[in-house]
Amino acid sequence: MCRHLGWLGADVTVASLVLDPPRGLLAQSYAPRRQKHGLLNADGWGVGFFDGGVPRRWRSSAPLWGDLSFASVAPALRSHCVVAAVRSATVGMPIEASASAPFTDGHWLLSHNGVVDRAVLPLRSSAESVCDSAILAAAIFARGMDALGDTIVEIGAADPIARLNILAANGSRMVATTWGDTLSILRRADGVVLASEPYDDDPDWADVPDRHLVEVVGDRVTLTRLDRLGPPKGC
Repeated sequence: MCRHLGWLGADVTVASLVLDPPRGLLAQSYAPRRQKHGLLNADGWGVGFFDGGVPRRWRSSAPLWGDLSFASVAPALRSHCVVAAVRSATVGMPIEASASAPFTDGHWLLSHNGVVDRAVLPLRSSAESVCDSAILAAAIFARGMDALGDTIVEIGAADPIARLNILAANGSRMVATTWGDTLSILRRADGVVLASEPYDDDPDWADVPDRHLVEVVGDRVTLTRLDRLGPPKGC
C-alpha cells in the first residue's frame, strides 16, 4: 500500500505540498493516519512535476525521511502540476527506484495506491518495473487515460480483491479513482489537491466516496460513479 498526492493549480513549491504540511507525505511515510494496509511507507518515494509541458521525476528506493538532498532542493522546485507518492511495497515486489511512483509515458505522471494480481494484467514491455503498479500503469497508458474508468472496472472484475486507487496528471488535467482505499480532495483558492489522506486539519477537506472517478480541469472537479449507476456530479 502507498500514499499519494496530486496538485493542479498555480505554481507552488514541491516542498509546500510534500514536506511542509504537518501530516503530509513526509509524515505519512512513517505515520499515516488513514492507511488501511501496512503501518508505514518506507520502501521508496517519488515526486513528479511538470516543467512547462515536460514531466520531470525524482525517485528513490529509500525512505523519504532520510533523503536530505531532496529536502534541500524541494523548496526550490516549483510547478503548477505535481504527482508524488511514498511506497509500501506489495509482498514479493522489488524495492527499487523504478518501482516507485510516479510512472510516466512521457505525457502523464501516474501513481497507484493499492495492489493487483499481475496475472490479470497484460504484459507490457513498456512497464518500468516488474512490480504490479508499474505493469498496471503501462496497461493504463496503453489503453489511454480517457478509458481509465472502464479499465479500472474491468481489472477490478478480474481481480475482486484488487485495490485500484489511481492518481494521474498531464499538466492541464488530473484524474483519480477510488477503488478500495481512501482519497480526499481540497479545493484551495490557488488550485486543487487530491491526496490519499489530508495533509493537515483544514475543515475544507472532503472525502471522495469509494468506486468513483475524479477529474480536475481548471477549477472544476467532477465525480463519476464507477458502477455507472449515477450521473456525473460536480463539486
